[in-house]
This record gives sequence, structure tokens and C-alpha cells, in this order.
Amino acid sequence: MAKIIDGTAVSVAVKTDIANEAIKLKEQGISVGLAVVLVGDNPASKIYVKNKKKACEAVGFYSEEHILPEQTKQDELMSLVQKLNNDDKINGILVQSPLPVHIDESAVIEAIDPQKDVDAFHPYNVGKIMIGDFAFLPCTPAGVIELIKSTGIEISGKNCVVIGRSNIVGKPMSMLLLHNNATVTICHSKTKNLSEVCKTADILISAVGISNFVRMDMVKSGAVVIDVGMNRDENGKLCGDVNFSEVEPIASYITPVPGGVGPMTIAMLMKNTLTAAKIQNGFEF
Repeated sequence: MAKIIDGTAVSVAVKTDIANEAIKLKEQGISVGLAVVLVGDNPASKIYVKNKKKACEAVGFYSEEHILPEQTKQDELMSLVQKLNNDDKINGILVQSPLPVHIDESAVIEAIDPQKDVDAFHPYNVGKIMIGDFAFLPCTPAGVIELIKSTGIEISGKNCVVIGRSNIVGKPMSMLLLHNNATVTICHSKTKNLSEVCKTADILISAVGISNFVRMDMVKSGAVVIDVGMNRDENGKLCGDVNFSEVEPIASYITPVPGGVGPMTIAMLMKNTLTAAKIQNGFEF
């Protein structure tokens, strides 16, 4: 029977450390600020924005929300990003995805000052992650690393399998594992013998966005299983990529959905925003 990795508890510990650091910065006259931009009326995005605002309040950050209508034009959004780039109150800028189809998301990401890119999506920061010389890490993969480390299990030398190759999770996740000296396999829709490959994993991470995709025949006994998925089942209930009832009896550790990776994503966003404030105020890293 697997031990549950409590992402909520780990995230509270991370945010407590951040809040303490924010107090120390305020004593030096430095306030930490995050701006979140939302275009359109996506219900899930609204919830994420609300949670980010609550997290900022919890750790003592200044926060701004910029809620723009669905029909916002590309140049209007770019102008707002430039304004936030030049705003000394704002250390971190996050443009919530998905954006409406008429907006060029890549252009928006590239318009964000790399020092304020707390999502770590800017090509400059992606390149820094690739070579291992980074200040910011993508929030979800960074949160996954924290969760694995919270178990006391050593990543170095482990066989790790990542299911999914997105720019947001799969690719950066594999690089972070590699930086932690794991042997990494990335699986995707064209992978042959997927179950057999997954069964080689000491640490299995699924980020495909398909309900109950990972079944017991894909998991090695004693594996650490991290579920990045955030889906709805046929009854509308929130669930992950992993069939929890099947996999939990054979894994050594497993993350639940909800309460696993999700809380860590926002905690790591707070950590990135704190790092951005330090960099912009001349702290050495």
C-alpha cells in the first residue's frame, strides 16, 4: 500500500519559508509584487487566478489582476505586458493560458521581461534550464521535484519515466530529473510498448491529461508515482491521469488528485516571484 504524498502539507511548508523571506525583504524596504493577466472568461482559469491571489496574500506579496475581455487585441495585450515590464512594483508577470485563439501566445511569452518571467516559459529561461544555469524553473515540474524529495527518496541514479512531452511539463520535467542525475525516458503518443517502458520506472510521472490513463499493468511494484493530470471523469469528478485505486496498492508513494501536485504549482510560483524580486534588487545567485 502506497504512502500518500501530501502536496498540500508540503506546499504549506514551502510557503511558510517564502513568507518569512518576504518579511526580511520588507525590513530592507523591498516589496514583492506579482501581476496575473487573464484574457477571456475561462472558468478554470478564473479559479487559478483566484488561487494565485490568495497565495500572494498568504505569503505577504503585493498582487494585481488584469482581467481582459475575450475580444482583446494582440497589440492591447502586448501593451499591457510592456507596461508591467516597466512597473517597479511588479517583480513577476504571469499571463494565464490558454489564451483566445486569435492571440499569438508565443509572441506574448517572448514579450515578457525574462527577469519577470515567473512561469519560466520565455525562450531565454528555457535555454538556461537546458544548460542547468537557471534562476527560474517551470512551476509544476519544480513542484514535482519538491514532492519527490519530501519522501526522502534519492532521485540520483533512478530510472525515471515521464509520460508527456509538453513544453509546460513533460520536457522541463525530464530536464530537472536529468539535472538531479536520474536516467530519464520520455514517453508520448508514438512510444511503442508503453506499458513495458513505464514498468522500468523507479519514478513514474504522468502528464498526459487523460483520465485513468495509467493502470496497474504500467507500474513497477514499489515505484514512486506522480500524477500531474487534472481531469474530469465521466461523472464530472476531478481526477488525475493515474487510476488511483489500481495503482495505490502496488506503488511505494503516490500523489492524490486533488491535493498532490496542484498546490505545489502555486507554491513554486510564489518561490519564483520571490527569486525575481531578489534578482531585480541586486541579490546574487
